[in-house]
Amino acid sequence: METMIQVNELTKVFKTDEVETWALDKVNIEIGQGEFVAVMGPSGCGKSTLLHILGLLDSPSSGQYLLDGKDVSSCSESKRNELRKGMLGFVFQSFNLIDELTVQENIALPLLYMGVPKQERQRRVEEAMARMDIMHRSRHYPRQISGGQQQRTAIARAIVTRPKLILADEPTGNLDSKNGKEVMGLLSELHREGTTIVMVTHSQHDAGYADRIIHLFDGHVLGEEEAGLQNL
Repeated sequence: METMIQVNELTKVFKTDEVETWALDKVNIEIGQGEFVAVMGPSGCGKSTLLHILGLLDSPSSGQYLLDGKDVSSCSESKRNELRKGMLGFVFQSFNLIDELTVQENIALPLLYMGVPKQERQRRVEEAMARMDIMHRSRHYPRQISGGQQQRTAIARAIVTRPKLILADEPTGNLDSKNGKEVMGLLSELHREGTTIVMVTHSQHDAGYADRIIHLFDGHVLGEEEAGLQNL
């Protein structure tokens, strides 16, 4: 298995005039292409900070981050923005949809940023909506659809660029158990098709869909274990 993510001695320190907070302290992680990994730990342990760095939304204070074989540890913000296009898809607990855009327009947004031609853009958006079973909601606005449908829209937006890597931050955190199970089923399906998925979660049940669970505590990797219980 080829490596998708490798971090070596990754450290992130947040500084104010009076305090230094070590969010990550010499973290070492390797994730293979096509692997589904869950990251677990108590609030404040560094999970979201790690996900932001893996998603090129932030830079480490020190250490090395290799993404698909490229050293992206000290990339400029503009370079990080460029690398994210088409490479990464994000799924957030709060959905992060734009209220003023319809379902269809929200899904199309990353393709607009990538400069995909209109006809191809429309084809990909319709394909993603059909897959997420939200075609009938295409002209609705986020406030007009359920939480489960909002998260399906967010997943459609994440996959419409056909990314190699999906980063999910508590993807079922705002959903009831039925919708949560459906969302985890969709992520599992993407994983089976070869997409690499890294998911931050507090849910042991959701973590069971992953191949492997990495445990974080106070910015350190405490250990890891095999998962996959939900796929049996």
